Amino acid sequence: MGMLFVCAATTLTGCSDSALDPDPLSFFEPTTTFSTESGLSAALAQADRNLKLYYTTASDVLLPVATEFLFSDMLVVAATDKQAGIYDIANDLIPSSGYLSASDDGTHMHSIMHFWNENYAGIKYANTIIGYAPKVTTLDEATRNAYIGRAYFHRAFRYYALVHQFGDVPLITKLLEVPKQSYKSTKREAILEMIEADMKQAVEWVPDQEIGKYTNEYPGGYVNKAACRFLLAKILMAEGKFNDAKQQLDILINNSGFALMTEPFGEDVQPAGGNNDEKTWTIKRNVIWDMHRGENVYNTANKELILGIPNSGENLVGYTIMRCMSPFVFNNAIKSPSGKQALQNYNRRNGNWRAATDYQRVIGRGVASFRPCTWAQYGLWDITTNTAYSESIDRGDLRRSEEYGNWMHMENLKYNDPTDTEWYGKPLQKFDDKGNLLCNDTIRRWYDIPLYKFYYLDAVQEANLSSDGFRGAQKGSKGDLYLYRLAEAYLLRAEANYYLGDITAATKDVNIIRQRAHCDQLYEKVDIDDIFDERARELYLEEWRHVELVRASFDLAISGKPDKAGNTYTLSKLTQESGTEKTGGSFWYQRCITKNFYNDGITKNVTANKNAINYRIDKKNMFWPIPDEARTSNKDAELHQNYGYPGYDASVQVFSNWQDAVADEDVI
Repeated sequence: MGMLFVCAATTLTGCSDSALDPDPLSFFEPTTTFSTESGLSAALAQADRNLKLYYTTASDVLLPVATEFLFSDMLVVAATDKQAGIYDIANDLIPSSGYLSASDDGTHMHSIMHFWNENYAGIKYANTIIGYAPKVTTLDEATRNAYIGRAYFHRAFRYYALVHQFGDVPLITKLLEVPKQSYKSTKREAILEMIEADMKQAVEWVPDQEIGKYTNEYPGGYVNKAACRFLLAKILMAEGKFNDAKQQLDILINNSGFALMTEPFGEDVQPAGGNNDEKTWTIKRNVIWDMHRGENVYNTANKELILGIPNSGENLVGYTIMRCMSPFVFNNAIKSPSGKQALQNYNRRNGNWRAATDYQRVIGRGVASFRPCTWAQYGLWDITTNTAYSESIDRGDLRRSEEYGNWMHMENLKYNDPTDTEWYGKPLQKFDDKGNLLCNDTIRRWYDIPLYKFYYLDAVQEANLSSDGFRGAQKGSKGDLYLYRLAEAYLLRAEANYYLGDITAATKDVNIIRQRAHCDQLYEKVDIDDIFDERARELYLEEWRHVELVRASFDLAISGKPDKAGNTYTLSKLTQESGTEKTGGSFWYQRCITKNFYNDGITKNVTANKNAINYRIDKKNMFWPIPDEARTSNKDAELHQNYGYPGYDASVQVFSNWQDAVADEDVI
């Protein structure tokens, strides 16, 4: 297919984690490699395994999925020592800033180019299966169709992401024997039309997987009929076909055998710190904690799992979530009132180590690449006012429960230097008695964490008594993840009902999720913002937050429904506006500027390597720029650049239907 992208075409996987890639030379002899079922199975397994690379990579400080939350209402870059960090998105995000290598992933602090590469890598694997499955004569019809149906899922999954991250993108549906460097972009709506048809076929062809039954012949990571149905529903939502989407979700929720988990189940996994007599942090067992343990994703009792991502054993890619997302606390930037370092990360051989305050084995040795905004920590958890510093937090909500141990405030931690005799064992303070700030960088070092989402037993470090660097799931750990689970289906159906005008049904679906979480506060009547608030609570670091907010931006424009503030949106303006003023833009933009630190171009003063950070985002940033590497390597034609970025040209040809794009693939 030629060098369309940095890693694209016949060597598209060149920028993926090498440990997961098959020999790229095999793709130069596809007739030999994929003439048997084992070849097809290998390509499918690669597509399955690579789903985890949207959530984690080999990087120690960067999680790709965090980029989806960075471009949303919830997270910002917190690494204040990174001079080129993407804080001022409005001005700093340009087409040439997307590429990250192993040496600079801690500088830009986003994964835009990674998403571009991984999406097209997955499309390549899918196209390989789709193209060669009909030629494998040993397959019966049902088996052949199942391979193709699963490949349709993988291709549609990637294109659903691409058209909501980048907008109009090249449509590639086949492997070419002759290099091509003249691709053109295809309209978002046309690509959605094609993958809708593919997924309807996949729902018919891909078999069910018996819930809770995971065998060597049918491992949990294989795509199943329910996952195909869920993706089809998302595509239908993206097209504004709300009733059709609701019908698919009704089947998924009511007639597919899944059920929300409401009671504790599976392994009782407690944080590693301490011992049986004196633990650093104790979890009062509850369903929310159990459900998010890597050990329990594929537990046979888990009826909520629709499709997971196996990440353990020899194929594990380190999920260093505690390293990336926990506050950077183990240095002298936080002090006790006596002037000593507040928190020490003693290893278990150190004479000052105490079982009761071994926090690095609970929250990890964090570097805070990203942090939540104030609203995500406080206002989100009060449905009555929903203001940034709300005082009336829903105390019953297990997802934010200090009582059960799922949620951790900085004040829950205790000074742990036993030589600091006056303060050892007392709760951390942000200020001393005279009002002096005891933390010199509150962006990076002082914020709450949802421990139930962050904690993974780090088996590598746990086995090493001299370790002071716990990070998350590494080799020997269970790092399994969710891709789709039933809770999201309820929230997506609530959204469909909102657009259809059935507010009663929408409210019921949201409250079902809240009741499972033991919330004291329930909704009387939901709007679109309430639904996305609940997604934020339930699906933090699971959903692709930016993708879903962009998709909803189109849905609001199609339906004509207002958001909570009464704003209505039109399709003609969604992708044709730029600027940082508070009016206009999309639903995505309004959420970013009303909830996140981007709201006023706030200057956050910190005493670190940067004296100040300006957090800003622009209306144009709803779509990420098409990377320069992709446009320049496609030297014989122009790819459409998104509005507001350097290189935008409204006259560039874009295919308005997918059939023309497919026909053009054969034009070299």
